[in-house]
Amino acid sequence: MSELIEVTVDGELRQLSAGTPAADLYREDRSVVVVKVNGELKDLDQPLPAGANIEAVTIDSPEGLEVLRHSTAHVMAQAVQQLRKDAKLGIGPYITDGFYFDFDVEDPFTPEDLKQLEKMMLKIVNANQRFVRRVVSETEAIEAMKDEPYKLELIGLKGGGAEAAEGASQEVGAGELTIYENLGRDGEVIWKDLCRGPHLPNTKLISNAYALTRSAAAYWRGDQANKQLQRIYGTAWPTKDALKAYQDRIAEAERRDHRKLGTELDLFSFPDELGSGLPVFHPKGGIIRKEMEDYSRARHIAAGYEFVYTPHITKGHLYEVSGHLDWYRDGMFPAMHVDEELAEDGSVRKPGQDYYLKPMNCPMHNLIFRSRGRSYRELPLRLFEFGSVYRYEKSGVIHGLTRVRGMTQDDAHIYCTREQMKDELTSTLNFVLGLLKDYGLEDFYLELSTKDPEKYVGSDEVWEEATRTLAEVAEESGLELVPDPGGAAFYGPKISVQARDAIGRTWQMSTIQLDFNLPERFELEYQAADGSRQRPVMIHRALFGSVERFLAVLTEHYAGAFPAWLAPVQVVGIPVAEAFDGYIVDLIERLKKAGIRAQADLSTDRFPKKIRTASKEKIPFVLIAGGEDAEAGAVSFRFRDGSQDNGVPLDEAVERIVRLVKERSDSNQ
Repeated sequence: MSELIEVTVDGELRQLSAGTPAADLYREDRSVVVVKVNGELKDLDQPLPAGANIEAVTIDSPEGLEVLRHSTAHVMAQAVQQLRKDAKLGIGPYITDGFYFDFDVEDPFTPEDLKQLEKMMLKIVNANQRFVRRVVSETEAIEAMKDEPYKLELIGLKGGGAEAAEGASQEVGAGELTIYENLGRDGEVIWKDLCRGPHLPNTKLISNAYALTRSAAAYWRGDQANKQLQRIYGTAWPTKDALKAYQDRIAEAERRDHRKLGTELDLFSFPDELGSGLPVFHPKGGIIRKEMEDYSRARHIAAGYEFVYTPHITKGHLYEVSGHLDWYRDGMFPAMHVDEELAEDGSVRKPGQDYYLKPMNCPMHNLIFRSRGRSYRELPLRLFEFGSVYRYEKSGVIHGLTRVRGMTQDDAHIYCTREQMKDELTSTLNFVLGLLKDYGLEDFYLELSTKDPEKYVGSDEVWEEATRTLAEVAEESGLELVPDPGGAAFYGPKISVQARDAIGRTWQMSTIQLDFNLPERFELEYQAADGSRQRPVMIHRALFGSVERFLAVLTEHYAGAFPAWLAPVQVVGIPVAEAFDGYIVDLIERLKKAGIRAQADLSTDRFPKKIRTASKEKIPFVLIAGGEDAEAGAVSFRFRDGSQDNGVPLDEAVERIVRLVKERSDSNQ
């Protein structure tokens, strides 16, 4: 009789025979693909230890999807080595919504290769190969991977820096070395790879809900000093319906891509002559940006903010005091060494100084606070600036307007007493959410970023107080709060407002940081009611994050069809025939005098083409006039959704458009 052990299975205490695998517990539930054993993911065929806490992981859960995608990456790699006998394996981790695998091959992969690989993968999937884990010694691993030079390198890195290799944590780690073998129905090893796992029990569970999406060049271990490999990206889902839904989301995201729309709508561009990540705004993009900024300024004035302006560069010492040169130097542009004077013999007569492009506005705002004595009666003091900052983003992460090197932040710094800070944080969060809603975003949750134990200044006590206060404010907002351990800046924790756009994607928008440390480093003081000198608390707040990024988000949220108050051209007038040009021009002039951005299309294009052009340019209101309209002193509205409202009297048409723009409404009424 076999020994019995006790384990907890999904919260229920059970007795099992020693050596029982998790697969025996879930034979009736094929959705369970791996299990958590004491919090660690394990294959279903692994025997369960006594006293273990066992939790089922289904294929449609976040962790189950990761296992599905990593297993699919193995199937793809097996197919690649069937197609290209010379292919050497790199790394093949799961990523958000998919996976990739790197290969050293003689020729890049073509779109036709990807189609052929998908067919070969289906044969492997249908062969119902089993994924079997085998623990090996280093010697055995080297023998098993003797023909795979990149795997041999990872074996050599084990325990001494495998994490330095992009995606390598899914290959080797601090624990034991393991090989995953794909076994056929007869138990023969068909393919194998160095891998930590876990994996699906078999390839059949992958079904046909996968796709290879693209190939690209990639450097081994993410280092451009290493050899260039070829990377194939793919995606995998539990069902064909889920795959189709994902592909539809991707297609819609591509249709909304702000880089594409920016070109089509003539909003902005990225001239090579300026350099990577440095956009220019064209007149139409400039109109949207100005409207965004003007409305934001008006709201800030109403909320008691005061406007300040600071320069684009500064002596390096300022960022030594703030700590940015210690903690953020890699994100800053290199120093400009100026003002050095040399004698005729080449010796230094007057030493120069290092100047930096500013990456942050907060140190300069601290100098404004410190420029004179401050009283508690002035607090809270809310300083606001549309400040240009510059950050040295690596070329590989620069992306349209969402990741740039030169940006404008709508940056505010609030100085208050400790007694005021919670109320000020609450009102700041409400102000942020209200303003974001005015721009058309409605669906939010909050993220609380806490201290990085390897990268912070100040005492643990002030960090705990700041974190606790932010958490209370976030919880009292009623919004969902998600933890972000270690995600704080070096000087204080923060709340990030995460907004979901029209197609459900999440964007990080505004940030609110609570900081006890920079006031200490800059020796900021105010005179309290009792005459004592006290340190203020500092709240950092960026509402848009950056104007550039916020415009990118709005462009994709609205798919370029901006609400009327933001649209570069709000009205286009189109005469049915040349005889009505003057009638349309008079109406357009009335709208212009009322503050509406309106223009008449008097081109030689035929009437249907003019309508199509206005539609492509996503004009909110198209006004059409023909004989009946002119006789009645009226005009016909055509809206972006294709609907029309005919015979609208001119006075009513002007009043309606002015009202809708003023109300920031896109209604057809």
